[in-house]
Amino acid sequence: MAIEEPSYEVIEKSEEFEIRQYAPMIVAEVMVDGDMTTASSRGFRLIAGYIFGKNTKLAIGQTPSMTIPSENVSLGSSEKIAMTVPVTVEPQEITGSDFQKAKTWRVQFVMPSQFTLETLPKPTDPSVQLRQVPAKRFAVLNYTGFNGTEKVSEKVQFLMEWLDKKKLKPINLPQLARYNPPWSLPFLRRNEILIEIQAHKE
Repeated sequence: MAIEEPSYEVIEKSEEFEIRQYAPMIVAEVMVDGDMTTASSRGFRLIAGYIFGKNTKLAIGQTPSMTIPSENVSLGSSEKIAMTVPVTVEPQEITGSDFQKAKTWRVQFVMPSQFTLETLPKPTDPSVQLRQVPAKRFAVLNYTGFNGTEKVSEKVQFLMEWLDKKKLKPINLPQLARYNPPWSLPFLRRNEILIEIQAHKE
């Protein structure tokens, strides 16, 4: 069964690089301390808890399609939400490309497109926040394999050098997006570095 991804338009493509215009979206996110691996794992568990039923329904009878089963859900008071990809992590309070120096991370899941902030169930864990994200333009670098902080930092630097050559200025912190479960073979893992850039005036 297909898993939903955020909606975007490819504006430009050059080998492993892309410029994408993303549509508005809603995210569930947490802020987590630790190194990238620890924070990613803890953040994933917290948001997975939310989409698997640690929430309070707002509308009776709303039953989104499911792709992943859930256990120990209190039926009638919570709602299961379909999993989407990717899971993104964004380092906080760093400069440049060095993910190894980050101590705090924002971990995000994009919510299925059939929901609005009004129709999404509310998290029962206060660390999970729902947020509307406006339309944004990103420069993207695609690659495969594992994601240690040293490798990710190198990929971020590679993307920033490409932006510099194109005279495009980053306007936000880089994000790491992962599309596959942790048991996937390295050559099958889809990874992306995303950096928000200023959209050109039409």
